[in-house]
Amino acid sequence: MSTLFLRTLREDPADAEVPSHKLMVRGGYVRRAAPGVYSWMPLGKIVLDNVAAVIREEMNRIGAQEMLLPTLLPREYYDATGRSSEYGDALFRLHDRKGADYALTPTHEELFTVLVKGEYTSYKDFPVILYQIQEKFRDEPRPRAGVLRGREFHMKDSYSFDIDDEGLQHSYDLHRQAYIRIFDRLGLRFVAVSAMSGAMGGSVSEEFLAETPTGEDVFVRSTASDYAANVEAVHTPAPPAKPIEGLPEAQVHHTPDTPTIETLVEFFNAAGLGRTFTAADTLKNVLIKTRAPGSAEWEIMGVGVPGDREVDMKRLEASLHPAEVQLLDDADFAAHPFLVKGYVGPNALLGNKLRYLVDPRVVEGTAWITGADKPDHHVMNLVCGRDFTPDGTVEAAEVREGDPSPDGQGTLYPARGIEIGHIFQLGRKYTDAFELDALGADGKPKRVTMGSYGIGVSRVVAAIVEQSHDDKGIVWPREVAPADVHVIGTGKGEQVEVALRIAEQLEQRGVRVLVDDRKGVSPGVKFTDAELLGVPTCLIVGKGLSEGRLELRDRTSGEREDIGVDEAVDRVAAVVAAG
Repeated sequence: MSTLFLRTLREDPADAEVPSHKLMVRGGYVRRAAPGVYSWMPLGKIVLDNVAAVIREEMNRIGAQEMLLPTLLPREYYDATGRSSEYGDALFRLHDRKGADYALTPTHEELFTVLVKGEYTSYKDFPVILYQIQEKFRDEPRPRAGVLRGREFHMKDSYSFDIDDEGLQHSYDLHRQAYIRIFDRLGLRFVAVSAMSGAMGGSVSEEFLAETPTGEDVFVRSTASDYAANVEAVHTPAPPAKPIEGLPEAQVHHTPDTPTIETLVEFFNAAGLGRTFTAADTLKNVLIKTRAPGSAEWEIMGVGVPGDREVDMKRLEASLHPAEVQLLDDADFAAHPFLVKGYVGPNALLGNKLRYLVDPRVVEGTAWITGADKPDHHVMNLVCGRDFTPDGTVEAAEVREGDPSPDGQGTLYPARGIEIGHIFQLGRKYTDAFELDALGADGKPKRVTMGSYGIGVSRVVAAIVEQSHDDKGIVWPREVAPADVHVIGTGKGEQVEVALRIAEQLEQRGVRVLVDDRKGVSPGVKFTDAELLGVPTCLIVGKGLSEGRLELRDRTSGEREDIGVDEAVDRVAAVVAAG
């Protein structure tokens, strides 16, 4: 360590919010270069490479072939699939000196598809799985949490090409099992959840989330089954329709001073109508405008959800993807006077030929209190299927603890995690765009089908730290640690020399060693640095050397063991071999 390019810090960086950000900076693993952009220092680069090595081994195991593609691409690739618009401001765009449009790549579906089209022409060439590990770029509006949400990040992205849907399913299953092995080897506690495909396109997709309370991804699990899903991907079980016959007619009520759902419920409960009302009896109509990618025109629409629930904008945006979504502002209301702010009901929307989508719980025969399209007025007993017929359903309402699980088993409860991997069955979105066909066994062209599979390599490093640390520092799993053993010589003379000699002998045995041979540094500082850096095993050559004794510490358990100098190399090598 006397020559290692490393400086540890005693204080947390001012902008750090989560443990991985604090500890990776304090431990000298990374340094901030710009918002969302980090330099990987020598020890950090070792850890990053160790994670990548595990990924490579498991990808090669399923027959994938590694490549390396450029990160600077003409924007026409993304224009061909519409993703130039779908990514919006998240796509880094630039021009060369001749004014040509380029982009820094967020993912490489387009170029991989073009490459395969140029090389393979027959069904005999397929299947094929190609992958790479390199930097990717996304212009995050609010980069935060260190390398967890950066603008430049390291990623493994792989792509499968198959001649039919059965082949795609097989490639997808291969990747899924490979991901499970990868994350198991990296010592991560993780869960695979159903997810939305987003800008990637396709149908089936799953996210792999590292479970941690600091994760910014919210997912839900069932109390009685293995069901797990990102909240954006939860499908609300619709109740059965109710009979309409015999239901009372809709009635408009003057409802002054009822600006909220709570005050509206209080008003009707005080009106002596012979029943008790709750927020679940009201229909809240949220007005939004959407714009398709590449379009300049906004479309106004309404979203109806039960009044006891809030609209989850992330779920709504996922449901309406790739359209851009915004809430209506005062100018929009002024331009459409039939939309009475705070009192909008279904019929003002439907009567003016605006789209109106409702929560799946709003089924035929359900009666609601909702806006009467008139200031200070609401309508009671407005029946779906009789008094209004929505244009369809949309997943927009918040998902809450205790909601029924979509698989019919148990109820949902929330958890948090960090997305570390995502797998997609893309289908033919990209092969259609670039007309990637292969001649089939029958002599006729067949459109190739694709899968896309990503692992955030730098995010995985941070996720490991989030799950594996204590109040003293990082606790690395051995497979990714920057060294197997941290040998500390605490004194200025003999202790350091013995530490160097033992380190050399361990390295000859294939053990990766970090040796603290710094002179003029107190033992306390060396111990503090060792705990911060988090190497799994620590061998201390200290005062006990005069009696022929050394101290062996386990970073995970904190257990300590006195061992003889002569047995140190064999003992440490055995500990490392045992994992």
